[in-house]
Amino acid sequence: MLINTYTRPDNNFVSGIGMKIYDDVGTEYMDLVAGIAVNALGHCHPEIVKTIKKQSEKLLHISNLYHTTEQHELAEKLVDLSDHSRVFFCNSGAEAVEAALKIARKYGKQRGHGKSKILYMKNSFHGRTMGALSVTGQPKYQKEFKPLIGGTEQCELNSIEDIYKKISGACAIIVEPIQGEGGLVKAEVEFLKKLREFCDKWNCLLIFDEIQCGVGRSGSFFAYDKFGVIPDVVCMAKGLGGGIPIGAVLVNEKADVFAPGDHGTTFGGNPFACAVGKTVLTELIDKGVMAEVDKKAESLRKKLELLEEEFDIIEEVRGIGLLQGIKFKKDPGDFIKYALEKKVLLVGAGDNVVRIIPPLNISMEELDKVYIKLKEILQGFKGGER
Repeated sequence: MLINTYTRPDNNFVSGIGMKIYDDVGTEYMDLVAGIAVNALGHCHPEIVKTIKKQSEKLLHISNLYHTTEQHELAEKLVDLSDHSRVFFCNSGAEAVEAALKIARKYGKQRGHGKSKILYMKNSFHGRTMGALSVTGQPKYQKEFKPLIGGTEQCELNSIEDIYKKISGACAIIVEPIQGEGGLVKAEVEFLKKLREFCDKWNCLLIFDEIQCGVGRSGSFFAYDKFGVIPDVVCMAKGLGGGIPIGAVLVNEKADVFAPGDHGTTFGGNPFACAVGKTVLTELIDKGVMAEVDKKAESLRKKLELLEEEFDIIEEVRGIGLLQGIKFKKDPGDFIKYALEKKVLLVGAGDNVVRIIPPLNISMEELDKVYIKLKEILQGFKGGER
């Protein structure tokens, strides 16, 4: 019945609470995917459930032809947390990237003397819509859909020399502070600082895709704070809605170029999604979840490094905050399938990496359980010789 866009196991999940998820026969699983970094507060967080019930009885959708309190409150909270002045709400990460690319093109035309080229990084992932795909540095996603949108050029991550050679004619550079799907590869601080300098010098926009590494996942609400570099545009989604679809684009005054009619969305920023987004931010910021992420991340990383020392099939532990990964010495596909048999959900990434993505409100006791369970699975997997 469904278009064949995902290869999925036969498991049918019907409910969840916190880090636990249950299938249709009542079997319990440990969820270390978190909806691919979406469920920032785990499954069915009581405050999110309360907000959903309350808002569903109040107002779901009226379109962006009108103001709503929920949209304004969420926008205000994001602006207060950021170094930016305006927000555009949409429904997903790919939509956020699409909006950012349009902002870049208009900026180049209006304020950049007609410049239109957009630079992006090798092994990046920005989404599967045509614009986002055109700045995704992975041929396996692009090859069946060419010709893509023109006026883009790929660069080597962390190679300022490559950027320097290609920046002529650019209106923007888009980069993930840490490549999520690409294998949890971090951009170097000095590289990002140079990008900031170049964008200032050559009058172009610096766009950070924080769709996976943002909303507290890195240990700071915005990942850019971890790197000490402020972009002109920030793309957000995933954890912002805690499970409800929402995306956002933040711009500073430099990048504030949209005028009525330039862009839009029917569903984006509806009061339902924004009410949930505000609840997520309240839990993360006002109620202290964010304050514990760095400590929990350090604990998780030490546990994963213990596994690296014990099991030869692990080559490296990498990541940031509670977006950690185990790099295997060969394709970890069979390991992920074996983990599912042992009732643990895991997701892969590029470069033979398995991502470990718990909810941000995971307890220290639950982190101990994660370590014990992963160790059991690695022992049973026997280095892939099953």
